[in-house]
Amino acid sequence: MNLSSLLSNHFDDHIETASRTLDALGTPLEVAIEVCFQALTNGSKVLACGNGGSAADSQHFVAELVGRFERERLPLAAVTLSADTSIMTAVGNDYGFDQVFSRQVAALGMPGDILLAISTSGNSGNVLQAIQTAHEREMAVIALTGRDGGKIGQMLYETDVHLCVPHHRTMRIQEMHILLLHLICDGIDALLLGEPQ
Repeated sequence: MNLSSLLSNHFDDHIETASRTLDALGTPLEVAIEVCFQALTNGSKVLACGNGGSAADSQHFVAELVGRFERERLPLAAVTLSADTSIMTAVGNDYGFDQVFSRQVAALGMPGDILLAISTSGNSGNVLQAIQTAHEREMAVIALTGRDGGKIGQMLYETDVHLCVPHHRTMRIQEMHILLLHLICDGIDALLLGEPQ
């Protein structure tokens, strides 16, 4: 096995995927930034969820909003739904794992809030339930998926934002998801603070 060739191929594929993602998602990404900015500056909040690596991405995104991204600013209202093990295990045990996020959306979500829902396949049952509950709560949804968008892509409203990475491999999709989340953070900061010097 030639490790140098393997690694080079990964970098090439990453760069090509990033270029295709920009071409495919530039406009909806701008919309996602505007939606977040409007909500966060009007007293609403972001609820974020995902499983596995997507759970880590949702926590990372919330940390950038509540803490800071690259520049000092006031904290922004955001909550990750995958970090409270007591809620996750209690709801999972009492109601089933498909409801671990939707119960929290029902408890915390208000009209005008945003659900940031991450699923590389677009088929995660608990993320699907969270989106359905967000719709019932009159919340906007920003969904990050990959491949063909899965069931999530089919259930989104026209007013929702779908950021579907044009790739089939989980690792490439996740790499683009963290890039997209960083760009949302940077875009929010640019609208709040102006262009960086």
